Amino acid sequence: MSGGRVSSILKRVYVGLILLFLYAPIIVLIVFSFNASRSRGRWGGFTLSWYAEMFRDRQIMGALWNTVAIAVLSAALAGILGTASAIGINAMKKIPRKIMLTANNLPVLNPDIVTGVSLMILFIFVFNTLRAGSLGFLTMLLAHVAFNAPYVILSVLPKLSGLDPNMYEAALDLGCRPAPAFFKVILPEISQGIISGVVLAFTLSIDDFVISFFTKGPGFSNLSIIVYSMARRGVNPKINAVSTLIFVTVMLLLALVNKLNGEKLKS
Repeated sequence: MSGGRVSSILKRVYVGLILLFLYAPIIVLIVFSFNASRSRGRWGGFTLSWYAEMFRDRQIMGALWNTVAIAVLSAALAGILGTASAIGINAMKKIPRKIMLTANNLPVLNPDIVTGVSLMILFIFVFNTLRAGSLGFLTMLLAHVAFNAPYVILSVLPKLSGLDPNMYEAALDLGCRPAPAFFKVILPEISQGIISGVVLAFTLSIDDFVISFFTKGPGFSNLSIIVYSMARRGVNPKINAVSTLIFVTVMLLLALVNKLNGEKLKS
């Protein structure tokens, strides 16, 4: 066996071990979501009862609806704001562009607890100043848009940088108005970056706990907060069912996006 083949096999084994290390806990969680026993160390047979109980639990279903609503709305708003911001940043000169990119990277690198506490203080200050409103759906939505938009910008900017700068001007020279020129010429070229950014924003919103915890209001929670409160009283098998459902949903969404991007690249 040649040295190159041995090296190739070792690389595959190394990658396989890394993937096993990353996904083994998730696999265990999925398997035990079908465990008839409440014990985490004993298999009691196959069952779907935990999924049935999950769908009958009004608290979990309410939190699921809140989570999906926040994730969809924040991803859509972040997609619009992030795309517009990326276009503006891309059109800037070198020094202002570096300054804006640095400002955009701060929320990405900033610890979640700092972002969460800062947003909570800001919202409370605004509500106290206006003497109206309280923490709840709106504050959590705005918080999720705030930390999702920078990821959309980072996803769209490389697509804009790779565009021919003369495409938009050529469309205008051929008689196309500015708005149709953008939607017919520029938008299709950067759509992959927008989709990737929106999907990333959606998954980050579903996954978030720290920022959601500080910006939620009384009586309003998402799934991550509900799972945390349930886990404090002991691991309930319904948590495994909820986590499995979220994981499968995100995997299907990513598979769909990759398929659409692959078909677009072929065309």
